[in-house]
Amino acid sequence: MTRSNLIRSLSSAAVIAALFLSSLAVPGQENGEPEADDKEKKGLPLKPERKVEFTTDEGTWMSVDVSPDGSTLVFDLLGDLYTIPAEGGKATRVTSGMGFDAQPRYSPNGEWLAFVSDRNGSNNVWISKADGSEAKVLTKEEQAEFVSPEWTPDGDFIVVSKTTPQSSGAELWMYHRLGGTGLKISKGGPRNADSDGPPPPGPSYYGAVVSANWKYIFFARQAPRSGPRLNVPDCQIIRRDVNAGEEDQITFEPGNAFRPELSPDGSKLVFGTRYEGKTGLKVRDLRTGEERWLKYPVLRDEQESRPTRDLLPGYSFLPDGNAIVVSYGGKFYKVELSDGKASQIPFTADISLEIGPSLYVDHKLAEGPVKARLVQEPEFAPDGKRIAFSALGALYTQNLENGSPERLTDSREPREFQPSFSPDGRWIAFVTWSTKGGHIWKTDGNSVVRVTGTPAFFRDPVWSPDGTRIFALRASRPVRVNHPSDFLGAQPGLDIVSVPSDGGEASVVIPSRGLGKPHFGPERDRVYVYGDDGLVSYRFDGSDRKLHLKVLGKSRRGRPNPARDVRISPDGKMAMALLTSQLYVFPVLAAGAEPPEIDVSKPPVPVSQLTNIGADSFAWADGGKTLSWVVGSTIYTQPLSSVNFEEEKEKDKKKEDKGEEDKSDEKKEEPKDPPPYAEREISVERERYVPKGTVVLSGAKAITMNGDEVIENSVIVVTDNRIKAIGKRGLVPIPDGARVIDVRGKTIIPGIIDVHAHWEVRHQVLDTEDYTFWGNLAYGVTTGRDPQTNTNDTFAYQDLVDTGDMIGPRIFTTGPGIFSDTDFKSYEQARDTIARYKRHYRAETLKSYLVGNRKQRQWVAMASKELGIIPTTEGGSDLKLNLTHAIDGFAGNEHSLPVVPLFKDVIELFARTKITYTPTLLVSYGGPQGKFYFFEASDVYGDEKLKRFNPQAVLDEKTARLPWFRESEYIFPEIAKFTNEIYLAGGRVGIGGHGELQGLQCHWEMWALGMGGMKPHDILKVATTHGAEAIGFGSELGSLEPGKAADLVVLDKDPLSDIRNTNSVRYVMKNGEMYEGDTLDRIWPDRKPLPEAWWWEGKPAGSNIR
Repeated sequence: MTRSNLIRSLSSAAVIAALFLSSLAVPGQENGEPEADDKEKKGLPLKPERKVEFTTDEGTWMSVDVSPDGSTLVFDLLGDLYTIPAEGGKATRVTSGMGFDAQPRYSPNGEWLAFVSDRNGSNNVWISKADGSEAKVLTKEEQAEFVSPEWTPDGDFIVVSKTTPQSSGAELWMYHRLGGTGLKISKGGPRNADSDGPPPPGPSYYGAVVSANWKYIFFARQAPRSGPRLNVPDCQIIRRDVNAGEEDQITFEPGNAFRPELSPDGSKLVFGTRYEGKTGLKVRDLRTGEERWLKYPVLRDEQESRPTRDLLPGYSFLPDGNAIVVSYGGKFYKVELSDGKASQIPFTADISLEIGPSLYVDHKLAEGPVKARLVQEPEFAPDGKRIAFSALGALYTQNLENGSPERLTDSREPREFQPSFSPDGRWIAFVTWSTKGGHIWKTDGNSVVRVTGTPAFFRDPVWSPDGTRIFALRASRPVRVNHPSDFLGAQPGLDIVSVPSDGGEASVVIPSRGLGKPHFGPERDRVYVYGDDGLVSYRFDGSDRKLHLKVLGKSRRGRPNPARDVRISPDGKMAMALLTSQLYVFPVLAAGAEPPEIDVSKPPVPVSQLTNIGADSFAWADGGKTLSWVVGSTIYTQPLSSVNFEEEKEKDKKKEDKGEEDKSDEKKEEPKDPPPYAEREISVERERYVPKGTVVLSGAKAITMNGDEVIENSVIVVTDNRIKAIGKRGLVPIPDGARVIDVRGKTIIPGIIDVHAHWEVRHQVLDTEDYTFWGNLAYGVTTGRDPQTNTNDTFAYQDLVDTGDMIGPRIFTTGPGIFSDTDFKSYEQARDTIARYKRHYRAETLKSYLVGNRKQRQWVAMASKELGIIPTTEGGSDLKLNLTHAIDGFAGNEHSLPVVPLFKDVIELFARTKITYTPTLLVSYGGPQGKFYFFEASDVYGDEKLKRFNPQAVLDEKTARLPWFRESEYIFPEIAKFTNEIYLAGGRVGIGGHGELQGLQCHWEMWALGMGGMKPHDILKVATTHGAEAIGFGSELGSLEPGKAADLVVLDKDPLSDIRNTNSVRYVMKNGEMYEGDTLDRIWPDRKPLPEAWWWEGKPAGSNIR
């Protein structure tokens, strides 16, 4: 079959494209070569500051191809392309630079290479001469993945798998070597561009090859993944008859089939499949249908990861069709088709990688008063002269002219939140909450009056326009306390209620069903709320529902992003919307038969973006004449009359173009106009809690983590919250008046540091009796860093622990992650967003969570360096992404590298760049998650300590109906093995429990490292010293040394003899306070029992749960 028949059978539209492209003449070029444009010439923005150089004779996940004459192999290694003679030898690098080049394939005439690269800022298909010269970009995508480019037999087209945020899976596309927009050739219609829902899940197509006679296309079709990662999605080889357009499944492998490779004469098909948990290659005779094993095992496939470089690396037939060249075990092999005999093809490669700057920053623990990071939901008085707000769990007011914050009440318990002024400004309503229940209250500054009769959980109180009623959201106390977290879902069971402002019982207006804070527009008898359907209003009795508008914005992975909240102005003419953390204002259209949908990225009405660093909350002030919002503890106001609704397209275009330039040349910025808003920093301070006195721990074995130091029969002197002295008993003087605690026979280690914690916290109305903090501290976790909280409220919890108002470990957090929906268009936008975390939250670390393409990720790295914040990243089950994180200098990489085994190339890269690798083995990628192994092997439900520190509903959810896997199916021990190799090569490794079972999860994570061969002392180093360095506190935490913070764990058993002894916690000391491990009763500096927990009560008679 001819090429034209192929194109005609694929699509009639393609005929026009093919005819056009075949005759296309490119000015100034010979032989029809594609032309580079100005954008790609600019390259990546990050300037390298380091180099990693070493020689290796092995590599990880290397795709290899054989030149048409059989003389040369081309392969990828750590983002560069290399060639070697077919018999092996010294590799010649043919591409270089910070761009990540991969998956090379020779053109049929051997003169060109096709490959995937992000050298122009995003993943695209490129072609170059076989020596790497004259590289040209073929595709023009900004946010896409391309997998397994393959030339058609005539060398005119390239077939490749492409995934975009708008696609339902990886689709097959064809591109002409001269350019064009390409043609989709896989079956299935395109996503409806007007749809406001996510693309429906669809199959993915990988590894397409076209037969030499143009009769067939072979490819792997993988079914969409659904639900939790418990099963391997079906994947089989499909053969498409090019002439008829019909498709047939030709494999039916129980271990699936993928990565087809066709022999030159079209008679044999080699493919990968899995058997007994391992991957091998089979060969199929296409004439007879007979199959046999060719080579088993090779390397593990990526059926359970994101196959951004296909389900297996590329391999190739030799020109005579008698053998294939394939990589596995870190080497290249020639495998004979007749008997599967493998002969190694040796190689060595000199690696020389340009690396971004080191982004570690050394921080000091804060001292002195605690300054509240958050001013929560401030509200302006009707006259605009003062504000009311919540900070550190208490209510404050402040005169705006020249005042300072003043407490509104003198209560410490219960906590107070969400003040709301009455229409006449005389009263302030607010809510209180503890796990015993909450109420709506009001105060005039002198008296405090309870408004509600029955305790419950209340939030978002607001006065009716006439001041006679207060509207709020309400849930029952049991529903609130049994809702484990707001992280994955909003509080269930809420109703919108109203209560007489003079006091009484609340009556239900309407079930909330996801609706948010009530507010009011121009009508005096309607209440407005925003929810999933949009901005709606009701009469006060819940009748006459009206839908007014819906607000959407930039999408994340193909999903339109709904606004988090929308508020109509008091006169009903304008609205403000908080979307992707940015605040917008726009005029309101009168709702017709179909309420308008406002997409701020392509708005039907004028829309002005008010913020560039984001907003935490917002409100109308001064009767709608003023816009107000808050970031951290800074309040911003802007007159509505000053808002500029002009689009200024040229100005935006210039800013975008400027952002694509290399920022590291430090060009002088142009002067900026003064901002149209006013900002006011609100300073609320409270004394930082520091225990007073000296305590001595005497007689224990101290594993100090100061190098390999272990002190038998030690003495540790702690004064206030610092280690004063440490040494051998008898050599360290004991201060007069010190309390001495005999810990002979015990072992002391530094406090455990969980660098990937996820705490189950409540948002807005804070819950200061939080089981997750108690449980972690009781199990010896004295410091945690939550990388991605979905809320900034964790900063408030951090402050409350620092003031001593809450019991818990040292809390650090990145705050909400930065996601791809930010869609940075310039370096300045990235810097402004990151400045929010540094300036307003005083965060030490930042989470770049799959933030976008390579250019956008590099902007994050550059801004982090400029602002002095430590960025960590999300691995995303994508090894290529992980490798670029290390190359770009990111300080941390969260979650496991999904590929095993790893070889010297990846191990040396991670070790030498000093990126902290936190594998979170309990939720390992690439196979069944490690947590299921430990749940199966542990008596979680019968553990008395877990019962004390976890509500029954949590243990039920964690342990009920768990899946079972064969031990051979688990991948986490292999991941742990190579994590250990990174450590032994000098790399940094962190412990991350991922919140899987609060407190115990870090011990499981340590034990999992032990299952990979890491020695106990090394595991403890990872769990302490490396964790401290990862979050920037290596000089303050992580070891037992004079001057460091007094964070330590006293164990009944020695973890050096068995790492599983880390769970024998007798005492925990954090910040100089000492607690009993089993009870969390405080024993120093005084004795104080743990408060009664709500989950200890209310159990049915006969229950055996404490």
